[in-house]
Amino acid sequence: MALLITAKCINCDMCEPECPNQAIAMGSEYYEIDSERCTECVGHYEAPTCQKVCPIDNTIIIDPRHVETNDQLWDKFVVLHHSAQR
Repeated sequence: MALLITAKCINCDMCEPECPNQAIAMGSEYYEIDSERCTECVGHYEAPTCQKVCPIDNTIIIDPRHVETNDQLWDKFVVLHHSAQR
Protein backbone atom coordinates (compact mmCIF):
# COMPACT_ATOMS: atom_id res chain seq x y z
CA MET A 1 0.00 0.00 0.00
CA ALA A 2 1.45 3.30 -0.97
CA LEU A 3 0.73 6.26 1.21
CA LEU A 4 -1.34 9.31 0.33
CA ILE A 5 -1.03 12.89 1.56
CA THR A 6 -4.49 14.37 2.07
CA ALA A 7 -5.70 17.93 1.64
CA LYS A 8 -5.00 18.45 5.37
CA CYS A 9 -1.36 18.99 4.36
CA ILE A 10 -0.03 22.39 5.45
CA ASN A 11 3.09 22.23 3.22
CA CYS A 12 5.42 22.34 6.20
CA ASP A 13 8.26 20.69 4.22
CA MET A 14 8.90 18.04 6.89
CA CYS A 15 8.09 14.91 4.89
CA GLU A 16 9.93 15.40 1.61
CA PRO A 17 13.51 15.27 2.92
CA GLU A 18 12.68 12.29 5.16
CA CYS A 19 11.56 10.01 2.32
CA PRO A 20 14.32 7.48 1.57
CA ASN A 21 12.75 6.65 -1.80
CA GLN A 22 12.35 10.24 -3.01
CA ALA A 23 8.65 9.54 -3.46
CA ILE A 24 7.42 12.87 -2.07
CA ALA A 25 7.31 16.09 -4.08
CA MET A 26 5.35 19.31 -4.10
CA GLY A 27 2.18 18.99 -6.13
CA SER A 28 -0.03 21.75 -7.45
CA GLU A 29 -1.52 22.51 -4.01
CA TYR A 30 0.30 20.37 -1.46
CA TYR A 31 2.84 17.57 -1.24
CA GLU A 32 2.08 14.35 -3.11
CA ILE A 33 3.45 10.81 -2.92
CA ASP A 34 4.45 8.90 -6.03
CA SER A 35 2.88 5.47 -5.50
CA GLU A 36 5.45 3.91 -7.84
CA ARG A 37 8.25 4.92 -5.44
CA CYS A 38 6.52 4.63 -2.05
CA THR A 39 7.40 1.48 -0.10
CA GLU A 40 6.03 2.78 3.21
CA CYS A 41 9.71 2.76 4.20
CA VAL A 42 9.88 -1.04 3.93
CA GLY A 43 13.56 -1.85 3.50
CA HIS A 44 14.57 1.31 5.36
CA TYR A 45 12.67 1.79 8.61
CA GLU A 46 10.14 0.10 10.86
CA ALA A 47 7.46 2.68 10.07
CA PRO A 48 6.93 5.37 7.43
CA THR A 49 9.09 8.36 8.35
CA CYS A 50 6.78 10.82 6.61
CA GLN A 51 3.99 9.87 9.01
CA LYS A 52 6.32 10.21 11.99
CA VAL A 53 7.46 13.73 11.12
CA CYS A 54 4.11 15.09 9.95
CA PRO A 55 2.80 17.58 12.53
CA ILE A 56 -0.85 17.10 11.53
CA ASP A 57 -2.53 13.85 12.61
CA ASN A 58 -4.00 11.64 9.88
CA THR A 59 -2.67 13.73 7.03
CA ILE A 60 -0.63 10.89 5.52
CA ILE A 61 -2.77 7.79 5.16
CA ILE A 62 -2.84 4.45 3.36
CA ASP A 63 -3.82 5.06 -0.26
CA PRO A 64 -6.85 2.82 -0.92
CA ARG A 65 -6.14 3.01 -4.67
CA HIS A 66 -2.71 1.36 -4.26
CA VAL A 67 -3.09 -1.65 -2.01
CA GLU A 68 0.11 -3.72 -1.78
CA THR A 69 1.29 -6.51 0.48
CA ASN A 70 4.45 -6.25 2.54
CA ASP A 71 6.11 -8.60 0.04
CA GLN A 72 5.14 -6.32 -2.86
CA LEU A 73 6.53 -3.31 -0.99
CA TRP A 74 9.78 -5.21 -0.38
CA ASP A 75 10.00 -6.15 -4.07
CA LYS A 76 9.49 -2.49 -5.01
CA PHE A 77 12.25 -1.48 -2.58
CA VAL A 78 14.64 -3.99 -4.17
CA VAL A 79 13.87 -2.75 -7.70
CA LEU A 80 14.20 0.92 -6.72
CA HIS A 81 17.48 0.52 -4.95
CA HIS A 82 19.04 -2.08 -7.22
CA SER A 83 18.50 0.14 -10.25
CA ALA A 84 19.82 3.17 -8.32
CA GLN A 85 23.13 1.39 -7.75
CA ARG A 86 23.77 1.01 -11.48
